[in-house]
Amino acid sequence: MNTNFIFDKKNLNLAEEIIKKYPPKGERSAILPLLDLAQRQNGGWLPVPAIEYVANMLEMPYMRAYEVATFYTMFNLKPVGKYHIQVCTTTPCWLRGSDDIMKICEKKLGVKLKETTEDQKFTLSEIECLGACVNAPVIQINDDYYEDLTQEKMETIIDKLQNE
Repeated sequence: MNTNFIFDKKNLNLAEEIIKKYPPKGERSAILPLLDLAQRQNGGWLPVPAIEYVANMLEMPYMRAYEVATFYTMFNLKPVGKYHIQVCTTTPCWLRGSDDIMKICEKKLGVKLKETTEDQKFTLSEIECLGACVNAPVIQINDDYYEDLTQEKMETIIDKLQNE
C-alpha cells in the first residue's frame, strides 16, 4: 500500500488547470475531477494518502474529501483488477437478467462478488444504477458501458478481455 502520494508532473499541471476552471473560493468544487485523476495515476484506486493529498491541494478537511470518495461508486478505496467489471443490479437490470450476467462473470472468472482474480486482471463488483435502464442489463468495465447484454455477449466480452 502506498504511504505517500503526489501527482506526477503531468498530472500536477493538469490538476492546476482543472482548479483554474473554478471561480475564486469555489476551487473545492474540483474535488471530483481531482480524485479521479489521483485514482487513475494510482492504478485504479484511491489510497488514504491520495485522498489526503487532494484535500490538502483544495484546502479542505480530509473528512470532506473522504465523504466524496466514499459516496460515489466510481471511486475505489481498495485495489481493483486491470478490468473492473461492475454489474448493475437495480430493478430494471435485475428484471432483464443481471443476475444471470453476474453468474456468468463469476463462473468464467472463478471469483465471487467483490473479489479479484489471482492474476489481478479482473475485479467483480455490484453497482447501483448506471442510468442506462432502457438498455438493461448494463455493466461498466472501467470507463466503458456495455448494454443490452445477454449471457452470450457477456461471455464474449470476458473472452476478449482475457486474451488481451
